[in-house]
This record gives sequence, C-alpha cells and structure tokens, in this order.
Amino acid sequence: MLDAVRKALCLILLSLLCASGVTPATAQAAGRPNIVLILVDDLDDGSLQKFPNIWNQLVGAGTSFDRFFVTNSWCCPSRSSILRSQYVHSHGVLTNTAPEGGFTKFHDSDLERSTLGTWMKSAGYRTGLMGKYLNHYPDGATEPTYVPPGWDEWAVPVRKLYEEYGYTLNENGVLTAHGSAPEDYLTDVLSQKAGAFVSQSPDPFFLYLAPIAPHNPANHAPRYANAFADAVAPRTPSFDQADVSAEPHWLSSRPRFSAKAIEKIDERYRRRLRAMLGVDDMVGALVKTLRETGKLDNTYIFFASDNGFHLGQHRLAQGKTTPFDESIKVPLVVRGPGVRPGGVNGEMSANVDLAPTFAELAGAQLPDFAEGRSLVPLLRGRTPSPWRQNVLLEFYRPTSEKSARQTPVPAYQGMRTAQNTFVRYSTGEYQLYDLARDPYQLHNLAAKVAPAVIAQFNQQLDALAACSGATCRAADSVRPPPFVGPPSPVGPTSVLTPSLVLTPASVIGARRP
Repeated sequence: MLDAVRKALCLILLSLLCASGVTPATAQAAGRPNIVLILVDDLDDGSLQKFPNIWNQLVGAGTSFDRFFVTNSWCCPSRSSILRSQYVHSHGVLTNTAPEGGFTKFHDSDLERSTLGTWMKSAGYRTGLMGKYLNHYPDGATEPTYVPPGWDEWAVPVRKLYEEYGYTLNENGVLTAHGSAPEDYLTDVLSQKAGAFVSQSPDPFFLYLAPIAPHNPANHAPRYANAFADAVAPRTPSFDQADVSAEPHWLSSRPRFSAKAIEKIDERYRRRLRAMLGVDDMVGALVKTLRETGKLDNTYIFFASDNGFHLGQHRLAQGKTTPFDESIKVPLVVRGPGVRPGGVNGEMSANVDLAPTFAELAGAQLPDFAEGRSLVPLLRGRTPSPWRQNVLLEFYRPTSEKSARQTPVPAYQGMRTAQNTFVRYSTGEYQLYDLARDPYQLHNLAAKVAPAVIAQFNQQLDALAACSGATCRAADSVRPPPFVGPPSPVGPTSVLTPSLVLTPASVIGARRP
C-alpha cells in the first residue's frame, strides 16, 4: 500500500513539473554550474595580454592551458570536432566547403542529431548558440530559418558573416537584417544578446558564444579605428624564416618577404588587434552581467579559438592549415568554481576535450563515439594516469579548385607531443622537430635521425589515425619514442605571467580617450 502511495505521489509531482514547464531533466540539473564557451575565430596564441578584460577577468582570474591544441587548424573541421568530440577522420567534415566539408557535410551526415547542444539540453540545461556556427551555414542545404536540434536560443548570421555589417541574423527561426550603423556591429549585437541570455535564463544554462574576430577581413568597431597605431607583428625567430632548405617543398619553395609584404603583415596584425578589442568589451560586459545577477561564482567561462594564424612565421604572410604551432596551438583559459586564479597548466590537451569537460561539469551523458578527455581533473589540480601524451593532427585538401587556392599545404597527418612535432605528408615528405631545443620549429630533423626513429613515430601515428571512440584515449596516452636532436641556437619561449594586471592605459591606443 505504501509503495502504491509513493508511486502516485511521484506521478503527481511529475505532472506538476511538466505542467509548469520544468522537465525532470531540468529539475535534476538544479544546482549545477552554468557554462559559457567563448570561441573566437583565428586567434593566435600569445596575444591575450593586449586585452585588459580578457587578461584580468579570465587569465588573471582563471587557469591558462599552455599546451592546448586543435586537431585540425581550419575553421569547420575544428568546430565540428568541438561539437562532437571527434577527430576529423571520425566525423568526416574534412574541409570548410562542400562536398567534403562545411555545414553541408555536417548536416547531410546527420551529425546534428547528437552534438554538444543536444547533450547539454538533455541534461536539463537551457542552451544558446550565438555567432558563427559552421562555415557556409545554411548554404542551400536547409532554409535560412533552420535551427539545428539542441539549441533553445539561436542567433547566427546566414549572410555576410565575416563583414560584421550588412548581415542577416537568424534569430530563433526569424530573419533580421542589419545595416552598417555603428550599433549594427555584429560583435556588439552578440554581446547584448549574450547578456540578455545569461541574465534572463534560469540556471543552469550553457552558452556557446562565437564572435567572428579576428578572422579576415578583421573589421573593427568604429570606436577602435585608431587603436594599436604603432603595433607591428611579433618578429619571432621564425618570422620570414631565413633557412627553409630542409623543409618540404611546399615551404622550401616559398620566397622571403619584400618590404611591402612585411608592411601588409603589420597592417593585418593591427586590424586583428582592433577587432579583438570588441571581443574584449564583450568579455567585460559578460562578466559584469554575471556578477550583477549573482551568477558569476557558479559559472565556468571557457575562452578558446578554433585555430591559430600565421603572421609572417615560416614565410607565411597569413593563414593557417599548417602543422606549425602558429596554426595548431591556441589559447584556452578557464575561470570558475574551484579553478585556481592565475594558474598555468602544462598538460597536453585538445579541442576534442572541451565537450567531455562540459558534459562532466553538467552531469550530461557522453556518447560512446566521443574521443576526447574531460579536463575537469586538471581544473581541480590533479592529473589522472594515464593522461594524454599527444594530439593527432590531420589536414585534408579541398576538392574545389577555388578552396584549394586558399592554402599551399599538402594533405598530412601528424602528432604533437610535449617534446616533438612529427608530420608525414601525402607527398612522402616528413617534418620532425625537437621542441625542447628548437621551440620555434626552425630545424627539421626528419632527414637527420635514424630511420628507426621515423618508423616508431609512424607506428604510433598509425594507431592515432585509425582510432575511434575509446581507442583514441588509449592511443593518445602512449609516450613518443625518445630521441635527441642537435642543439638549437634559439632559447626557450617565454612563459605567461597571469599575475600581471592590465589597465586600459597599459594598452597602446586600445581605448577611446
């Protein structure tokens, strides 16, 4: 009799919850943390100190991951890996454009049925995606009003995405045209929508906020037209690399820069910094809103980029898609409950690890096909054993001639470890760098080491390139074969100092008077 009464009470409670709009999943999620992912576009590693809000509110108040990599340094494959926690060979979105890539490939492959959005929503989270989704969305594959499953709030441009003006925004299935007035600047519009979402949404919520900056053409808000007037691109030892004779043909055949080319690189650098100032304002406004609504202490904020960007390094005036750190090493900063302020974590991590991290924080069910690892233990100051020892790198050439002209790089597979970068190209050429002695990747040792060393790297790379689901977490925990390269004249790279507090006045020309 007592059991019957309990069952009846449970049914009554369930019906009341449903009638009030509160699902069992939502009720179960109560008390869990809010999560925000801010994913910028094409931001290189190492420039965050130029942006006061990002540096003070995120880097200084959180932990930076010093060895965080993308498995493919091109927008759509990388973003697909974030949405699915899969390497490119598993999700199959190979490039930015149809038929083998872009939104069309993701949509036509029915990958949207199970993504970060659907996992978080099933866990009782209110979900929102604002900004860039996947390249060429909706691209004729669907109606411009299409909203993928898993997202409660949707604000994504369907035209003129990179212009940041004159675009059309799909807002929850309703198309809204924006013009060229200062208040139409896309980053600012997204910032306002993000503020409304986090302040009005019941806890817990998950927000995927994807501003366009600093992607070319790197349009900036009018208020920053004169910022960084004297800035020049970093002149690292790899800038306009003097000797590329040991490199694969795609690189060894590139000429050195003219003075005019260097001027263009510097101007591009300035444009990118100006565009990022809008994102810096977005971060400041978001943190302010979370603090004023009493939600900041229970919110994790993740800040990352979909890939890096070359600005003169290794004779590349601009672009990505390479296996060099300029392309694959990107910032990841996390602040939130239990995360050490001003911390730096040196463990290997990758963009496929983001979704498992969010799932663990949210109590969401992770599908068996997921290939990344949760970073939650690292956020709490411990490293599980075994842990990731390498990150698989994959790049596929687009089939369309127009898209292929965007990059000179042949298809490749590679492996980035704490000590080495190893790459094998479809041309039969190799790259191998000893990063402890050659942090700027100036000395390709592939032709100088014993053939057995290359064979060992190839064997380990084969296992990574063929992995699927849980087998990826076995393949990525294998340590690379040891070898010692020749001494390098270049010293070690500098280390972040998150304790440094920036003020607007400390950024040259970064703010209006």
